Amino acid sequence: MGVKVVATNRKARFEFFLLEQFEAGISLFGSEIKSVRAGQISLAEAFVQTDGTEAWLMNAHIAPYEQANRFNHDPKRPRRLLLHKREIHQLWDAVRQKGMTIVPVQVYLKEGRAKVEISIAKGKKLYDKRQDIARRDQARELEREQKDRS
Repeated sequence: MGVKVVATNRKARFEFFLLEQFEAGISLFGSEIKSVRAGQISLAEAFVQTDGTEAWLMNAHIAPYEQANRFNHDPKRPRRLLLHKREIHQLWDAVRQKGMTIVPVQVYLKEGRAKVEISIAKGKKLYDKRQDIARRDQARELEREQKDRS
C-alpha cells in the first residue's frame, strides 16, 4: 500500500524556508479519520506547538463527518502529534531560536494511518518572496519558449 496525499499546505513553501522535516502520526477520533480519508482537511492556518514533552497540531480544520451524528468532533480542536522524545526535543530547541517555527507541510495516509509531514521553518522576508515569484515567472517563460519551438 502506497502513500496517498490528502492535504498540502501550499503557502508553507512560499511563506517560509523549510529547513528540517519530520514525519509524525496524528492522534485522531474515529469521525476525524473518516473525514481525513474523504479529504476533508485544511492546513491553511495550521501550526505546531510544543512544550518540550509533547507536540500538538493546532488550528487544522477537519470537517465534521456527516454520518457521525452526536459523536462528532470539534473541527479545530488541538490534535496530539506522535513523535519520538528526541524529535520533540529537536523541535523544542529549534523553536526557542528567534524567527523559527514549526509548520505542517502535508497530511497523507501511509499504510492506512494518517501522517503529517512537519518542518522546522524560518519566515521569509518580502524580498525573498519577490525573488521566488521572479524565479517562477522565468521558469514559466522558458517552458513557453521550449513549447513554442517544438
